[in-house]
Amino acid sequence: MPWMETNVTEERMKFVVAWKAGGWTMTELCHEFQISRKTGYKYLERYETEGIDGLKDHSHTAHHQPHKTRDKIIELVVEERGKHPSWGPQTLLARLRGRYPGIKDWPAPSTVGEILKREGLVNSRRKRRPNPVKFYPLSHVKEPNDLWCTDFKGHFTVGNGHRCDPLTITDAHSRFLLECRGLKKTDSAHVRKAFERVFYEFGLPDAIRSDNGSPFSSKGIAGLTQLAIWWLKLEIRLERIEPGRPGQNGRHERMHRTLKAHTALPPRSSLVDQQNAFDDFRREYNEERPHHALELKVPASVYRRSQREYTGRTPVVDYRTNIEPFRISDEGTFRYGVHRVFLSPALRGETIGLEEISERHRRIHFASAAIGVLDAFTGKVLAYKNPMTIISEEQVLPIVPV
Repeated sequence: MPWMETNVTEERMKFVVAWKAGGWTMTELCHEFQISRKTGYKYLERYETEGIDGLKDHSHTAHHQPHKTRDKIIELVVEERGKHPSWGPQTLLARLRGRYPGIKDWPAPSTVGEILKREGLVNSRRKRRPNPVKFYPLSHVKEPNDLWCTDFKGHFTVGNGHRCDPLTITDAHSRFLLECRGLKKTDSAHVRKAFERVFYEFGLPDAIRSDNGSPFSSKGIAGLTQLAIWWLKLEIRLERIEPGRPGQNGRHERMHRTLKAHTALPPRSSLVDQQNAFDDFRREYNEERPHHALELKVPASVYRRSQREYTGRTPVVDYRTNIEPFRISDEGTFRYGVHRVFLSPALRGETIGLEEISERHRRIHFASAAIGVLDAFTGKVLAYKNPMTIISEEQVLPIVPV
């Protein structure tokens, strides 16, 4: 019968002992053990040269592996992964190719993945069921500064017990991280100060996308807040994702996941140390980390400063001659005929404009955006289904009751 699988070495030893004892021809002995003569001679030769160890199973690995990854490349991959624990195989390869242009035999990303697994540098991630919800894409952006995305990362506590609320701002086209700043408060005043610093350094964007939380939006007409009003006066278009749909700001949320892994697991000992960690991450994210969406370029090589300069002065809102201006009181109201019309406390001291679009209805403007419609007969305010829409003189948009 063939070699017994329970103890192959013992069966091979029996074959050798029987041959040494004599009385067998090779053909007869191999027939008895049901092996080929070639196999019989092979084990006799191994026993003569290696002893009983020669009868054990040998590795089937090829003696010559022309495509084996060089030890030096493995060392470079492991070293770079140690510096950037969250980077994947493609990102690591892009970084290494840029640093060592003289090396031509870099392995495939799949091979780098196997190297990381073999070295114990990969943490298995729990598989999640695919989300069937179809998310709306970001606005179609063609150039840097077409659209900026902003949000708060989510507060956490640093080592000394202080609360940290990181405000993040990215350019949607280049993925450039414009700011990551831990704020003491998340109100309009502190967020405006952070944005002013970014505006001075990078100029003004055409649009800013945010969620519907404070201080970016409110439950009032068109979601107006003091921060939103400031942006509109700077001729920045406002975009807001649908409530409960963070995937509509997916690029920004993906950056948040990387930010958390690098800077908040674990948190630093103080707010100063935490901000230093944010600054280091921002430099690495912009200048070192290749991005798949950028064809493995770094964001700093794609982003360029906006040509819209920020002077620090807020422009005065002016309207066309066919739009009648009205000053908003401290209570957020204005007088129209016999009606006292309430709009929003956020508009206190600002000037809105009314444009006649029918005998009964007046379109409400603030800066270059249409924020609602006034029913001149009742004094009630109607809202656009899509507030903050930038409109031309010819457009008439659908309205619904507020």
